[in-house]
Amino acid sequence: MPEPVHIAAIDAGSNAVRLSVARAYSALDIEPLQTERCPLRLGESVFLRPRFSEDVFKKAAKAFRHLREVMDDFGVTRYRAVATSATREARNRDAFVRAIKRKSGIALEVISPAEESRLGREAVFAALGPEAAPHCIVDLGGGSLEISILRNHSVEQGAQLPVGTVRLMTTLDLPGVIRPAQAEQVRRYLRALLESKLVPRPNLNDGIAVALGGNAETLAEIAPGERVHGLQTMDLSLVRERLPDILGRDVRDRMKTYGVRRDRADVMGIAAVIFLTLGRYMSLRSFAIPGVGLREGLLHEIARDTFSRKEPHRYNAAARELLVGTRSFARRLEFDQQHSEHVRELSCQLFDELQPVHRLPPQTRVLLEAGALLHDSGHMISHRGHHKHGEYLVLHGDIPGLGRRERAIVAGLVRYHNRKSEPAGHHPSYSSLDDVGKPLLRRLASILRIAESLDHSHRQRIVKVHASFERGALALEVQARGDAPEELRDAARSAEWFEKELHVKVFFRQAPGIMNRIRRMFRSS
Repeated sequence: MPEPVHIAAIDAGSNAVRLSVARAYSALDIEPLQTERCPLRLGESVFLRPRFSEDVFKKAAKAFRHLREVMDDFGVTRYRAVATSATREARNRDAFVRAIKRKSGIALEVISPAEESRLGREAVFAALGPEAAPHCIVDLGGGSLEISILRNHSVEQGAQLPVGTVRLMTTLDLPGVIRPAQAEQVRRYLRALLESKLVPRPNLNDGIAVALGGNAETLAEIAPGERVHGLQTMDLSLVRERLPDILGRDVRDRMKTYGVRRDRADVMGIAAVIFLTLGRYMSLRSFAIPGVGLREGLLHEIARDTFSRKEPHRYNAAARELLVGTRSFARRLEFDQQHSEHVRELSCQLFDELQPVHRLPPQTRVLLEAGALLHDSGHMISHRGHHKHGEYLVLHGDIPGLGRRERAIVAGLVRYHNRKSEPAGHHPSYSSLDDVGKPLLRRLASILRIAESLDHSHRQRIVKVHASFERGALALEVQARGDAPEELRDAARSAEWFEKELHVKVFFRQAPGIMNRIRRMFRSS
């Protein structure tokens, strides 16, 4: 199994540059180690004069050198550093990126608003888990406001608005006490953008709305609401009640009263006006605050990619011979070979998609294929107890390319492909394996059991499976021909072994059909 790796994510935002270092054991098992924050305020000059000053270059070089040293101290081997709104708009951004690379060795990537929004969504899905489906995700940063309206984890509407807190503070000259007329100006500016960009107007009264960013976390401390799915919330009625006090204080007074940093105190009033305007426009009473953001989305992607297979599977001559021999043996038996081939295809998809979690050696994939092709072979003898009969046929049949150990694993896959049997010491195939082969068989069989259940009806309704890795959980999204509730129910029951073996919770959901996607396209056009 692969060793744990140290990974890192850097978010060069308009308000601050932040680093997160973590130790990843798999795509799901990520242990936070260290966070760093450098209050660079990249957006403060850019939003007035769209260039980074020499002073910003010097301060940024110093900050990124420090972050490089932290990563080196932890032995980080994989990282991703991204820059958002302020750097996107700086006319000398290319020179800035080159300077950061030259001074610190860090490759800084300027990402699009769409990529920024996607990474935020990934972080939220990971934090909430598959059971909680947010209807709205709002990410308020220093330079921009990202809004995603969702249905079943898919974006129905989206908007990226230039109304970040630092941008508004600098362009509207709102560094301290904010008068009612100035707050109204912010509200009207945002409302006009919402009415032009986010149509039709969402009504999310009964949905879960999530807010990301340091300002959301600060306001949730000042105006806390009831917890939702274990998450802290921001009560908008309390924000409205406390807004005059927030706006009426200067920066130093806000720091003292609310216990916040200077670079949070000077923009928190603007943030409060923005969240209240959003709440009114989308009929919201509160925002859930998961305490994650772009960096967490980056870490999850880095961990997934680290433990994923990068190259397509290319079988050697021995593996190809095994598949030829298995199919030849299967054709001599009387069972539904179309179903078995479909289960084989689903098994391969699951093996590839779940590689970051199961971390099985690539060469074991062909054994899973062989087990899938033969899983129903015992029906030739009797439908009752066919899993036992199939095990016997594989152990004693003429299947070219199967060595002793591989034969025992394939036979064990056939025995355990459904929920009728669990590994036991007196089973011929399982008992013949050593302490390395037994866990390998269990993991492969737990994958095959899911694949078989996805075509339990023998109708080949499920055509594709995609995995997303969320905090402590695994979501399997299936594409199907029509609705497939029977297959999903059976798969959920059959996934219990995989959950036990890999110590992870598995959820299933069906991807929207083509007609639903077409309807969404027309609604958004």
